[in-house]
Amino acid sequence: MANQVMNMQNALADLGVTDELLNEDEKRQLDEQGYLVLHDFIEKKHLIALQDKYEELMQKEGQNAGKEFGQEAGTRRLSDLINKGEVFDLCWQHPKMLAIAQHVIGRDFKVNSINGRDALPGQGHQALHADAGRREPGAPNVGINTIWLLDDFTPENGATRFVPATHNLAGAPADYVADPNAPHPDEKLVIAKAGTVFAYNFHMWHGGTLNQTDKTRRVLHPSFIARELPQQYDQREWLRKSTDDRLSPAARFLLDVD
Repeated sequence: MANQVMNMQNALADLGVTDELLNEDEKRQLDEQGYLVLHDFIEKKHLIALQDKYEELMQKEGQNAGKEFGQEAGTRRLSDLINKGEVFDLCWQHPKMLAIAQHVIGRDFKVNSINGRDALPGQGHQALHADAGRREPGAPNVGINTIWLLDDFTPENGATRFVPATHNLAGAPADYVADPNAPHPDEKLVIAKAGTVFAYNFHMWHGGTLNQTDKTRRVLHPSFIARELPQQYDQREWLRKSTDDRLSPAARFLLDVD
């Protein structure tokens, strides 16, 4: 709309977010359990395009892949994907993802980052952790992360483990368990087909598991954070002209680049 003042409400409306995108069961699941599994969410054509771009970037960047955010032993990493292809735009502009972020964060928010990760064979185990770090008693939700499965998740290939309902606990996993690296009695695995998206509260305990196969297990991590908090990458600083040229006013607001 010409001369429209861009704010959170207008940006979400322009990007197709409506009250009907989340039903009451989904809202309850996010509130009580801290996560939501969306099977067959990524359209097949888009899934193939994401897989192809993932490998293209890995080949192009080589040993430098992931350095913008941080490399991790035993994994392949990609970072700053907002600036590395239009194919990733749907990952952070999808109305359903934005509806989830709006519900969980409960106030104005913005894109945090998009990264890629896959555990190499024989690697990838992580201690239970929360992406938001320690939670102070009574503190509000600060963000959501999402896992876009580019490959099937199986019990053998390093599927993400998570502990439902831990997003409401103060402190950190080490305050409750003797060894965050060990299996948790209440943990579950994300076992799902490629094309699934797993969305979860920044405060929920989770971690990668050991990849016991001879293949990698690729994911994308688009995430959103409360607007008053710093992004993983300052999008104003990192924004490339090729990205800027394709952004709508609503997308620019969501990236917080104005």
